[in-house]
Amino acid sequence: MRVRLANVVVLLALTSPAAWAQVNVGEQKAEATLPFEATTVSTFELPWRIAFLPDGRMLVTEKVGPIWLVGADGQKVAPLGGTPPVFWQGQNGMLGVFLSPQYASDQTVYVTYIEPGDYGGGQALARAKLNLGRQPRLENFEVIWRQMPRGKGGQAGAQIAFAPDGQSLFMTVGDRQRMTPAQDPDQPVGKIVHLTLDGKPAADNPGFGKTGAVTIPLIDPPRDTEAAKTAPVVSSYTFPTPNLTPAETWASGFRAPYGLAFSPTGELWEVEHGPKGGDELNLIEKGKNYGWPLVSYGVNYDDVPIPSPDTRPDLTKPVLYWVPVIAPGNLAFYRGKKSFPQWDGSGLVSGLASQTLIRLVFDGKGGAKTAERWDLGKRIRDVAEAPDGTLWLLEDANPGALIHVTPK
Repeated sequence: MRVRLANVVVLLALTSPAAWAQVNVGEQKAEATLPFEATTVSTFELPWRIAFLPDGRMLVTEKVGPIWLVGADGQKVAPLGGTPPVFWQGQNGMLGVFLSPQYASDQTVYVTYIEPGDYGGGQALARAKLNLGRQPRLENFEVIWRQMPRGKGGQAGAQIAFAPDGQSLFMTVGDRQRMTPAQDPDQPVGKIVHLTLDGKPAADNPGFGKTGAVTIPLIDPPRDTEAAKTAPVVSSYTFPTPNLTPAETWASGFRAPYGLAFSPTGELWEVEHGPKGGDELNLIEKGKNYGWPLVSYGVNYDDVPIPSPDTRPDLTKPVLYWVPVIAPGNLAFYRGKKSFPQWDGSGLVSGLASQTLIRLVFDGKGGAKTAERWDLGKRIRDVAEAPDGTLWLLEDANPGALIHVTPK
């Protein structure tokens, strides 16, 4: 893993600047017609993520707590037993479910969610064995990473991308709407962490072997980035064991990183929400700082300005950004030539506020540009490719549709 990622970094350095320049793509117009059929098959209560089993069946999470086993036809089969309690509020709740890279042999799945606490909740990463017997359930459920301290605020992130060699994972941890802690190396917010499959710091992390402050402050979500600079400390937290945040961190400076995926060429890409403007597509590289809340191409919701990334050459700019926002729900790469062969290698971004599905193309050298933008008339939380090459989408609503996308 260390050699592969190092080679990617060297390749990007040799090919810089990227073949396609950084650009605002927020004004892109939707295509006049859809090149596919989009059919609602079933509905869920605030659905969040899809994970496909090898036989085409799915696992679908609902933010309110259940994880459903769903047939390859999109019909509900049963909720899984053995799921944990979740802190459900706003953007918090049951979030992602992901199959282990060795699922065929170990039947292991990973689950991300907001774990309840005394003062809100904290992001958790767990793994369990999926038993698909007569009463499907999660067994041997084990939490392998916890965000501490718990507290108020949404924007957890909680998306996983397994490394191409299948030996480690990357996980997004949002700023929980607290802003300034995204720049604090001792706090597990506003980061992308790189972990072993059992939740330990990966050995090639830039801060591997380091520990952070024993005691850290906790603030409630402030109204804007300026107020965050002087936000009052509502409590402090003392770690009972060494603070491993510096050892776990791969990259920092993220706001609401809801999409994370490796491209077919091995590049790690992320999409995140900006505030009022400034959604981002980022190429994720080891040790880089992506700027939030120091800079943004958007402004605060109360129109308090934020310095532009153009003012801070020491921070990493997004490859693409959206003003106005699309509110990205997830990022997935289409692989193969079964149903939509013309999309092989493309990135697909689901849009919430924009109610869109967006196709991106990549040059394999750190560059990206938009291709099509399709208006679906629904807030699209997730997009995932089935084993047969068709797409399935989740609508961010209650009830929220499970939508099957097939060629016309």
